[in-house]
Amino acid sequence: MSAVDGADEAEASRPLPLDGVTVLDLGHIYQGPYAALLLALAGARVVKVEPPGGEGLRTRDVGLPFAMLNSNKESIGIDLKQPAGVEAFHRLAAGADVAVMNFAPGVPERLGIGADELLATNPRLIVAHASGFGVRNPDGSIVDTSIPAMDITIQAHAGAMAITGNDGDPPLKSGAAFVDFLGGTHLYGAVTTALYERERTGRGRSVEVSMVDAAYFTLTTALAQWERTGAAPRTGNRHIGRYLAPYNVYPCADGHLALIAINNRHWRGVLAAIGRTDLLGDERYRGFQGRAERIPEVDELVTSWTSTRPKAEAAAALQAEHVPAAAVRVVEEIVDDPGLHARGSLRWMDHPEAGRQPIPHSPIRWHGSELLALDPSPVLGADTETVLTELAGLTPDEIARLVADGIVIAG
Repeated sequence: MSAVDGADEAEASRPLPLDGVTVLDLGHIYQGPYAALLLALAGARVVKVEPPGGEGLRTRDVGLPFAMLNSNKESIGIDLKQPAGVEAFHRLAAGADVAVMNFAPGVPERLGIGADELLATNPRLIVAHASGFGVRNPDGSIVDTSIPAMDITIQAHAGAMAITGNDGDPPLKSGAAFVDFLGGTHLYGAVTTALYERERTGRGRSVEVSMVDAAYFTLTTALAQWERTGAAPRTGNRHIGRYLAPYNVYPCADGHLALIAINNRHWRGVLAAIGRTDLLGDERYRGFQGRAERIPEVDELVTSWTSTRPKAEAAAALQAEHVPAAAVRVVEEIVDDPGLHARGSLRWMDHPEAGRQPIPHSPIRWHGSELLALDPSPVLGADTETVLTELAGLTPDEIARLVADGIVIAG
């Protein structure tokens, strides 16, 4: 056993890093709730603050998306369009450490819960705001944009759609809502960085994340091609610069296989896996340039082998030769992935509203601390009385009045 292993075993009950931190989650749909979920699974107490009808994702249906993004949270319903609701929220903010939101720019200010207002209530608060195009301009003014900041519109605006798909076909969005989750991940990083600063200075601050800013980094390979040639072509599953081969998605007997050979060692591994070591000395394929000039030939060589084999078998043969390759798995294969379940990254949950669902845990691992058990996403307002008592210091009579007036929702 290594010293590190021994330390981990000795500290098996070590608290998670954000134990003792209280977060107010005003997020909706994906971006804000994901950031808050990461905070919850890092040990924070996260209170989901929703309007009387519930946040947008809840109102669609308490199905898998809502359930997987709102585990381990408490719920309170507050009408922030009513002065008494805003006052109640400020009382919560006075006892909290973080407020997370992803409203359109200007909305929190119109509601009376903007960063300036909340920091006046609690100077130690971290006010974290994610948006599509930024919250504030360099001069401090609110960003004014009429472009709806949804994942697909950011993919379009940020250039991702223009480089996805095949040349000559219409632009193609990613099937995965990757920009929303990029935004949520960066917001989590912004919050934890600000909490670290607060430990040193005692001061809170406003932090923000722009989805379009975060998405720019995903263009790195396309930007390299643009730098070389002045354009970034759309090449489907082939390399965007068309100078690596094999680099494609190849048909198999039961699906497809993704394969990339980025160096000559990988090429030799491909030849070994497909039983064509007779081509090792063939000058036409020895270097990058030669293979790049013969992409259709190289693809046909690989396809003639993959098309007769199951995708898992083909992937295993290539992986045994240390070639970057993987079977293209469909959703039903992923939710039953033994590796994800063995690591605790994915767990089947009998959710009281959504039924039996595959619910993910945080991708982050805190060595020396046990993974939290996953609690189901809460019913709207399930924790209203507890939260208002413990965080806002309201009396039972005050809470009853707010409930009777429709200012807060109690589940």
